[in-house]
Amino acid sequence: MTHPTDIPRDPSRSALPTHLRTALQLVELGLPVLPLREGKVPFGNCRTCKNSGCGDRPHMKASGPCECPTPCHGWGAATTDPDILTSPAWARAWRQAAAVAYHPGGAGFTVVDLDNADAIAWARQNLPTTRTVPSTRGEHWIYRGSMTSRNAVRPGVDIKSLMSYARWLGPGTGTMAPLPDVVRALAVKEPATARPTSSSITVPEPAGGGRCPHRSPAYLERGIAMAEQRIEEAPEGIHRTVYRMFLAVLSAHGRCGCLTETHIKRLFTAAQTRGESLRHCENAWTNARTTLGM
Repeated sequence: MTHPTDIPRDPSRSALPTHLRTALQLVELGLPVLPLREGKVPFGNCRTCKNSGCGDRPHMKASGPCECPTPCHGWGAATTDPDILTSPAWARAWRQAAAVAYHPGGAGFTVVDLDNADAIAWARQNLPTTRTVPSTRGEHWIYRGSMTSRNAVRPGVDIKSLMSYARWLGPGTGTMAPLPDVVRALAVKEPATARPTSSSITVPEPAGGGRCPHRSPAYLERGIAMAEQRIEEAPEGIHRTVYRMFLAVLSAHGRCGCLTETHIKRLFTAAQTRGESLRHCENAWTNARTTLGM
């Protein structure tokens, strides 16, 4: 597929919300799209799907069993079906939408998100020239080909492709180049040289014979729910927010034996809905445990 260089206009859609009109134009060109709310984040899951209650694999609506009609599951809600986009279940989201996003990997693209002038200068010196789209604070460099997504591969540089979303900021300029090895290499995690720990998602060993001093499951539930909400509503600095929430939950519940793999999965799902990769979640969990001496 060729990245859009122009978007056709359809006068018959003039009564539709602006972002829905844009989305319908993009799906005609083969881009899987979804609405974003304020803060450039996806709409939260519905009550049925919240905390993977629908039985889906976290953040994998596209290949999991969930058939929710609403724009659930973050990037997994991206679709090229105009009937879904214009369905009553999506109407409220489009009325409240602040932007349109697309799933680059689903269209066979990779977006190198350059967040500041220093990142752009680095890209101009190290990456092949390709299609470029101006962003709020920097530029999106778009390559033909998909790969693993990873945030913060360098200062001010994120990679958005498979299992991720990027805001639609316009068609951009320039000729799209094939995805180079130098970009693929950015997503390969270097071996850790500091803070070596055991498995990142291990449930801490209970202290005090496994007796929970909180005495009420509601206390743990409130803590997990609050952490999920803070992660879902974080306007920016998602890496820091995820780490702080993991740290807070572990600090309160990590030693008493009441924290289970189900609770950890809920936290990871909330973070992945905001675009965090599984690797980043595992790293944040490991670092939080190390900080607390677990």
